[in-house]
Amino acid sequence: MTKPKVFVTRQIFQEALDMLSKEADVEVWPDELPPPRDALLRKTAGVDGILSLLTDAVDGELMDAAPNLRAISQIAVGYENIDVAEATRRGLPVGYTPNALTKTTADMAFLLLMAAARRLVETAEAVKAGRWKTWHPLHYLGQDVHGATLGILGMGRIGLEMAKRAQGFDMPVVYHDVVRRPAEDEERLSIRYAPFSDVLRESDFISLHVNLTPDTRHLIGRAELEMMKPTAVLVNAARGPVIDHDALYDALKDGEIGAAALDVTEPEPLPADHPLLTLDNCIVAPHVASASVATRRLMSIMAAENLIAGLRGERMANCVNPEVYEA
Repeated sequence: MTKPKVFVTRQIFQEALDMLSKEADVEVWPDELPPPRDALLRKTAGVDGILSLLTDAVDGELMDAAPNLRAISQIAVGYENIDVAEATRRGLPVGYTPNALTKTTADMAFLLLMAAARRLVETAEAVKAGRWKTWHPLHYLGQDVHGATLGILGMGRIGLEMAKRAQGFDMPVVYHDVVRRPAEDEERLSIRYAPFSDVLRESDFISLHVNLTPDTRHLIGRAELEMMKPTAVLVNAARGPVIDHDALYDALKDGEIGAAALDVTEPEPLPADHPLLTLDNCIVAPHVASASVATRRLMSIMAAENLIAGLRGERMANCVNPEVYEA
C-alpha cells in the first residue's frame, strides 16, 4: 500500500520525524530559512499532509496547488498564517500545539521583564566593552520588580501563568481582556480586572499576551504609550504587530516610557539597522519564548501526532477547526 506524502517546512525534532516516517513518505525542507513561496507551492503540490510554521503562508492558493491535501499541522500555538476558514470550507482539519509552550513562554516573558527592569543586557554589554570602571552608587540604576504593579493585557493561558509568577514577587496584578476571568480565578491569583486604559495608566510593568487579530494589530500605539508611566516597562511575548514599532521607538527615545523588552517584532527578524536596535532601553530577543529543549520537543511531537491523526482520518487531539468533524 502506498504511503501518503508529507512535507515538513523545517527541521524539527528527529523523534517527531521518525513518528511521521512510519506513516508517510516525509520530505523535510533542509534550509534554516523558510522555503520561498515558489518552492513551498512546488513541494506541497502532491502531498497529503503539511507540517508548517508561522512563517509559511498556507492559503487558498497553496490548497489549490495541493489537491490531495488531507491535513494541515502547525508547530505553534498561533495560526494566523493559515487561512483556517478556507481549510474548513474544504474539510481540512488544522492542528496546532496549544498548552505545550504556556509555562515556558511565561518564564521568558518574566525574564524579559526583569532584564529590562534591571538593565541586564545594557550593563552586561558595558562590561564587555570595557565601559565599567568601578562600582558607583548612582550608576546603572534600574527599577525594582518586587512590589511593583504588573498589568497584563490578555489573560489567557500564558497571562494566567504570568500572574502566578508575579505572586512570588508580591506584585499586585491588574488585567484587561475581552473576556473577564471567573471570580474564582481572580480571587485565587489576586488579580483585578480593569478597563484597558486603567491598566496602561496604573502599571509599572505591562505584559502583552493577546492573540493577533485585526482588533489587536497596533493595540499599543502612540496614544496608548502616552498613557503609560514614564518609568513603565513594556514586554511583548505575543505577536510583533501588536505594537506600533515606530511609536514605540519615539516613546523610548523621548523618555515617554522607561524601557521595552520584545521577543517578537514586526517584521521578524528586525533589520540590523532598525532604530529600535540602537536604543539601550530596548531589549530584542529572536522569538525564543518557547525555545527550551523540552518544550520544542513536545511541540514537535504534538504536531506530528496531529498530522498522523489527520492522515488516518482520525480526530486531531489539538484542532483549530473541530467543526470539520461535525460536517
